[in-house]
Amino acid sequence: MNKDNVYASLVSIRDLMDENKNYLVKLDQKFGDGDLGISMSEGFNSLVNNFPENETDIGKIFMILARDLNEAAPSSLGTIISFFIVGIAKNLKGKEEFDLEELIKALRSGANNIKKKANSKKGEKTILDSLEPAIESMESTQKSDLKDYNKVLETAMEVAKEGSENTKNMRAVHGRAAYHNEKTLGSIDGGSFVGFLIFKGIYESIEND
Repeated sequence: MNKDNVYASLVSIRDLMDENKNYLVKLDQKFGDGDLGISMSEGFNSLVNNFPENETDIGKIFMILARDLNEAAPSSLGTIISFFIVGIAKNLKGKEEFDLEELIKALRSGANNIKKKANSKKGEKTILDSLEPAIESMESTQKSDLKDYNKVLETAMEVAKEGSENTKNMRAVHGRAAYHNEKTLGSIDGGSFVGFLIFKGIYESIEND
């Protein structure tokens, strides 16, 4: 994989954020500001429109993307996803190409950076509840299966979706939603659904490559 694959993934994710904008707004209106769909759509559109075409270092590309997303989607989730992208950037620094095994390590670095910077973990009704299970599923892939990009990423996407659905059984402990505590039971966390869309976008960009 190279910068063209990164761009293709961003386009796919952007399209999914646009398609699901109203749904994300509805999820966020229950316990948040109600602007999640708008900020994610604007944020990923900015990443596509301002993609650093002349940069070849994948790590530098992701660092630029992290900065741009933080500016284009000035929200708590925009900042958290920026943490995720920074973690990926640090792991891919100096590379012009990367394989699936390197992608898995980079995604793990991204999730760990969220946990460190946001002081959060899986099970707290956040984006980590879709990202972490998906990454764990990729990490459990047998060496012999690492060349089957489609299969590994499809499984990760499905696990991310299941992880997002499972947030219905959790109480929010972060952000404005935490004030509603028990009332958040039964509702999908908007951030976790964004995490699912990110993995779906990556999978669909590889599937259509």
